[in-house]
Amino acid sequence: MTLVTATERSAQSAPRAEGDRRPPDRGAWFLVLPALIPILVLSVGPLLYGILLAFTDAQSGRTRATQWIGGLNFQDLLHDTLFWESFRIGLVWAVGVTVPQFLLALGLALLLDQDLKLRWLARALAIIPWAMPEVVVGVMWRLVYNPDAGVLNENLRTLGLGDGRDWLSGLSTALPAVIVVGVWAGMPQTTVTLLAGLQNTPRELHEAAAMDGAGAWRRFRTVTWPALRPVALAITALNFIWNFNSFALVYVLTSGGPGGRTRLPMLFAYEEAFRYGQFGYAAAMGLVMVAVISLLLALFLVGRLRDRTGGDQA
Repeated sequence: MTLVTATERSAQSAPRAEGDRRPPDRGAWFLVLPALIPILVLSVGPLLYGILLAFTDAQSGRTRATQWIGGLNFQDLLHDTLFWESFRIGLVWAVGVTVPQFLLALGLALLLDQDLKLRWLARALAIIPWAMPEVVVGVMWRLVYNPDAGVLNENLRTLGLGDGRDWLSGLSTALPAVIVVGVWAGMPQTTVTLLAGLQNTPRELHEAAAMDGAGAWRRFRTVTWPALRPVALAITALNFIWNFNSFALVYVLTSGGPGGRTRLPMLFAYEEAFRYGQFGYAAAMGLVMVAVISLLLALFLVGRLRDRTGGDQA
């Protein structure tokens, strides 16, 4: 029987040096594959195919083979005023939804963070719009905006504020009406995220600030907001990207009308591909939108990295 000394046992149990690490277990890849394969098939694959399609003249119903045309689609896109107008509408929509969404969600999160009666019920009711599919939300709000029997116009008539109007068909009211629906539908997600950030803020900091005589606004500015700022920036960036890429909600409400006043870039690309059969041109639009969103996301990540680096140095 071999005797192992205490020194040998300690040497055997000591952690390996940096250069003496064992190679990674290849069997771990088999555990990752069930989650990785759907991502590759349903996300990465279509993205690569769309990039390839953007440099071709692919169309529906063609008898001859699709040809490689290089950057011709992008040259045509530079002079397509309708696309850039839809791009402008998309930016107006994204900002118009994201900013009120955040402000209202912040106020609601601060309210739900208080020790109120039936707070659990209020929190449950606050996330109902989030649990509803976008198609259902669109159909429901079409009924609300109905010019003849809609709830909104009926209330306006009852209050003596006019005979009502067709909100979704008016050139000046369609986009604001759709923005209201976007804010209502997306606010619960932002509220839940901000509420989680508020609950992670140490209560001792609020108590110390209150003992120093700080009022509610000063406590929010010096204690709550610094702790909530990373969460707020992250959810705002995600909301902006999500809103800019919106499709189903606006499609159900207005289908891009009237007169293209609510035609977001995703709707424009959809019409080019599936109504007019210009698959290559629509893919070029999608690639431009992916590039813009990637640039915005990169700027956000660089800003977050600078803030974190500055905080570490301080």
